[in-house]
Amino acid sequence: MWTNEVTSMIIRGVGETLYMTLLSTIAGYVFGLPMGVMLAVSDKDGLAPNRFLYKTLDVIANVVRSIPFLILLILLIPFTRLIIGQSYGSTATVIPLVVAAVPFIGRMVESSIKEVDAGVIEAARAMGAGNMRIICKVLLVEARTSLITGATIAIGTILGYSAMSGVIGGGGLGDIAIRYGYYRYQMDIMVVTVVLLVVLVQLFQSVGMLLASKLDKRK
Repeated sequence: MWTNEVTSMIIRGVGETLYMTLLSTIAGYVFGLPMGVMLAVSDKDGLAPNRFLYKTLDVIANVVRSIPFLILLILLIPFTRLIIGQSYGSTATVIPLVVAAVPFIGRMVESSIKEVDAGVIEAARAMGAGNMRIICKVLLVEARTSLITGATIAIGTILGYSAMSGVIGGGGLGDIAIRYGYYRYQMDIMVVTVVLLVVLVQLFQSVGMLLASKLDKRK
């Protein structure tokens, strides 16, 4: 039966999903953005080639990204419990979400920075700009449209991951869908949660692409 309690639960689930997604994305970029910059800069054609640094970051990114999120979620339960004090709930889910997001974000940032025209970098060097200034004033600025597009993709991916966390009681719409739609066969709740997840992804996608379009200096 669809009651006020179910409605309140759905609203709370939307809030928890937004909380997990946005917090994980922000934290993911705190670590993933520097990782992506270091990957791009330390590559053989980067500003400051460093084979050891690049290989180290490359291996870390590849290993973490190759682990399916559900397995990573389970593997990180002891670590999550150590940091948060529990392994279930929306706050606890943020830990594995960030771990999964960092290498994903790092790769997208690396790709975005590598798209910057080499001529712009050479022009900055000719004007006497150092590597740090080139990174902050040239690479990140020139790649801003691609970076925002990547952030839009990252938010959608993390939101999908947050729904998977419902398998172990991670909270949010995914948890509701599994507990009520799967275990209790309440397909109406399952359908509503799926529709809401699709709406949230489309909302983030639309806002992100609009912002990227606004900042695209080629238009």
